[in-house]
Amino acid sequence: MRLDCTDKRVVVTAGGSGIGLAIADAFRDAGARVAICDADADAVARSRHIASQCDVANEAQVAAFFQLALSELGGIDVLVNNAGIAGPTKKLEDVTLDEWERTLAVNLSGQFLSAKAVIPTMKGQRSGAIINLSSTAGRMGMPLRGPYSASKYAVRGLTDVMAIELGEYNIRVNALMPGMVAGPRLDRVIAEQAASKGMDGAAYMNLLLHNVSMHKTVSAADVAAMAVFLGSDTGATISGQSIGICGNFESYRSPLVTQEVAHG
Repeated sequence: MRLDCTDKRVVVTAGGSGIGLAIADAFRDAGARVAICDADADAVARSRHIASQCDVANEAQVAAFFQLALSELGGIDVLVNNAGIAGPTKKLEDVTLDEWERTLAVNLSGQFLSAKAVIPTMKGQRSGAIINLSSTAGRMGMPLRGPYSASKYAVRGLTDVMAIELGEYNIRVNALMPGMVAGPRLDRVIAEQAASKGMDGAAYMNLLLHNVSMHKTVSAADVAAMAVFLGSDTGATISGQSIGICGNFESYRSPLVTQEVAHG
């Protein structure tokens, strides 16, 4: 079954690379018209979609971007709140207040500001779909990633509230919880976590994969496919859900290893 999003008007935050780009392209391939924002000016410049530079934690920049998107698209049917940062890889007591606040500003306040910008339009249309990117770290604690994990738990709470408030306007709100998504960002996080344990990155990755029932990472395309499903009319009665795309990630607490294994 090919999902049809013909003429749907879609906005994807942080749509210039990675998961966001995969989502934007997947909606376009399903027939949608797409506008993206990204904090990276180079990513905006090379985008094949309507694009603007924007820091989603900056209220004025968010307002300007959505004004552009509405002007270019003539309305917004789907918002994908994808923008997020990894935050620090540290024990909680070593995290600075600035690191904590910046992680929550982008990962949580950015979603709040973007949703706030689009809700009046969707209410006026009496239709819409909002898809918030949470994480597997939003349903289980993720060691050394306190600010990130806290922000992703909060995204699920925000999603639940929005789904309840907006349902009567035929606006659906769901959260996606990707697991370990293969790509440069995962490579960087794994390297940081492995270093904190004095381990080789590849060895640490293999240990983490033992916590995944399917023993593999997922792809950006896997996440994009679920986003398109939820944004399409096929997902017309799905709301208030947090959906895992993770191969069944069971725990972030990796098995105990000997020093010989840890150091190869």
